[in-house]
Amino acid sequence: MISESQKNQLGQSIGLDIDHWQACHLPSKAVIQGHYCRLESVDINNHAQGLFTAFAEDSNNHNWTYLPYGPFEDLASFTDWLEQACLGDDPLFYVVINQSNDAIVGMASYLRITPAVGVIEVGHIHFSPKMQKTPIATEAMYLMMARVFDELGYRRYEWKCDTLNALSKKAAERFGFIYEGLFRQATMYKGRNRDTAWYAIIDKDWPRIKNAYQTWLNPNNFDENGKQKTRLNIELSG
Repeated sequence: MISESQKNQLGQSIGLDIDHWQACHLPSKAVIQGHYCRLESVDINNHAQGLFTAFAEDSNNHNWTYLPYGPFEDLASFTDWLEQACLGDDPLFYVVINQSNDAIVGMASYLRITPAVGVIEVGHIHFSPKMQKTPIATEAMYLMMARVFDELGYRRYEWKCDTLNALSKKAAERFGFIYEGLFRQATMYKGRNRDTAWYAIIDKDWPRIKNAYQTWLNPNNFDENGKQKTRLNIELSG
């Protein structure tokens, strides 16, 4: 560790010291339990049919547009993809389940997990029409953040998307992520270029963001028809 006097002698600025840092743990496959939903790690026998059915409600396949895979013509090809891509530890996929009726409604994952420096990303987010106009999507994102920051002690939580994906960028900002920049020609998928927009939440932002989520997710914030009384209001900073 370098003292302030040593920094002055060096005549240059360097990063803040991180005292007593220890590498984070990898996220587990344990169930993440919420009020409106729960997240379970992918299990082919329990989840494949429900996921395929939920995603099939997107009849024009719009939700697959900015994902590097899909749509899948039948359950067999979808199950093959789940087996090949969704059973590992990075990405670590979770299925989103409606707590009120046990319906499978979507999925998301952690990926590019770097415990040594406390950085982790959320991605492969695919929320079916069954999640629209419900608090489930918001709570699912909150539950994943809470595991990252409160349980595992990560320093940085990232969100990346195609810069042409206006809905994803809008969602990132609603969920409290700060836009950090554009990586031009970052990759290619489905035969086209992708310029990638980067967003992140860091640990010092989390207490304020957590409070906003908890206020919004309180059952008293919803009327008898499940309609919100006040909007999720996360004041962006950074």
